[in-house]
Formats: sequence, C-alpha cells, structure tokens
Amino acid sequence: MFAQASIPHPIAVVGLLDGLSGLSTLVIVGLFAAHVFGFLVLWIWWRRDLRAIASSLDEFTRGLRQRSLMDGSAHLSEQVDAFLADVGEVLEGNGNSQDRHLLYHRMAILDEKRRYLSSMFFETSYNICRTMIEAYPLLGVLGTILAIGAALQTGDGADASASVGIIVSRFGDAIWSTFAGLTAAVLLMFLNSVLEPRFQRLAENRANVRTTVAHAKRELAIGSSNSLPGSPQ
Repeated sequence: MFAQASIPHPIAVVGLLDGLSGLSTLVIVGLFAAHVFGFLVLWIWWRRDLRAIASSLDEFTRGLRQRSLMDGSAHLSEQVDAFLADVGEVLEGNGNSQDRHLLYHRMAILDEKRRYLSSMFFETSYNICRTMIEAYPLLGVLGTILAIGAALQTGDGADASASVGIIVSRFGDAIWSTFAGLTAAVLLMFLNSVLEPRFQRLAENRANVRTTVAHAKRELAIGSSNSLPGSPQ
C-alpha cells in the first residue's frame, strides 16, 4: 500500500494565506527601502569612478601647452571630454613635439589606473536595479490575490451572502499591497529617470577613454620609434 499524501488542514491553509497576505505590504516596503539603498550605492560608485577618470586624465594632460582650463563648477563628465579633446589635439599634431613626448612618458599613469575602466560589474548591478522595478506591481497584485484567497478559504462552506461579506471585509487589507507595489514602482521609476543619464554618460566616458588610450599608445609608440637614432625619417 502506498502512503497517501497528507492534505493540509483548511484552517492551516487559511492561517498561512492570512500570514502571507498580512506580510506582503511590509515585504514590499522593505524591498523598496533596499532598492533605494542600492541606487544610493550606485550613485556613490558612479561619483567615485568618474572622479577617478577625471583625476587620471588631469595628471595625464598636466603640463600641455594647450591644455583646456575649465571652471571649477564644470561637471566631471565635461572635464573628461575636455581632457580627451586635449589629447586628441596633441596626437593630431605633426612631428614629435614636446607635448607628444610628455604624453608618451606619462602613459604609465593610465596603465597603472586602469581599474576604473572595468565597468561590467557596475553595469550589471545597475541593470538589476533598473529591471527589478517592474516586479513591484506584480508583488502588489500577488499580495492582493493572497488576501482574497484567504477570504475565499475562510468563507468556504458558508452561504453566498456570508462569503461576499468576508471577501469585502478583507478587500480593504488586500488593496494596500497593490497600492504599495504601484507607489514603489512609480517612485523608483522617477529615481531611475534621474540617475540613468548620469550612468549612461559614465559608460560613454569609459568608452571614449578606452578609444583614446588605444589611439594614444599606437600614435605615441610610432612617434617614439621614429625619434630613435638611426630610425628612418
């Protein structure tokens, strides 16, 4: 004889559904707080990496004869673009000027501080935070369904009017989870809309720095080899 699977008692099922529906709103609020904290960490991370890029390029271009001087209130992304433009002007110049030799000897500065160019972990973390915003309305609906399910289980076996009364009495509690889910989604979408341009600009800065560094290494290495004694002119 095969042992029959035990069927949960209806009272236990109702108690479980009641507990889950009662915790759904608190769970959504807790996840929302953790989500906001995650965006705060990403913002701090963004500031740190952008400062590292700007600082490295500042050291790299310091001493150039035609170096861009920007106001201290200029955004770091604008400073990075200005530094890259300065490097581009030196590389496009003819001959082996003093600025080209200066950049060649300072290339080690960028090679020693290339960790700020690693962006996979940052972009993955931001993609998770951005994508999971869509889960909050679903969590709110799930909490509402749990509350209505608990009401239906409680009213099972009762007459129609009693069942409707039980569902209506639970509907006030059920609607709060949907409200919390929708509110959390709206607030996080607004927060993401504020931060997304900054994070995208950081990705563009990283890509531009990689391209400029590769171009600088190629051009400066060619210029250095041509300046050696005995090299063809």
